[in-house]
Amino acid sequence: MTADRPRTKRSWTVHVPFGLVILLLLAAALRILQYHWREGAVLVGAALFVGGLLRLLLPEDRVGLLAIRGKIVDVVTYAALCAAVLYIAFTITGGPFDTTS
Repeated sequence: MTADRPRTKRSWTVHVPFGLVILLLLAAALRILQYHWREGAVLVGAALFVGGLLRLLLPEDRVGLLAIRGKIVDVVTYAALCAAVLYIAFTITGGPFDTTS
């Protein structure tokens, strides 16, 4: 049996960066459900961009759930996923979601 370390009381504000990203993702889901999938995909890309930016700028003790691995790995992963989602959102044409007609 291992001794439990005492929990330090962390402020609720440590969860604000993650909450901001979640709010952007909820807005994206709403736009997608309203059949504006390109706008929703752009909002997903924006959420990834904001998550990466916050991960880059905030210190380790303030970043909360946005920290997954090391800072560099997280920022590069957020940036790569952001670029991929935005590329798809801006380049796919035709299909059942085409709004050009």
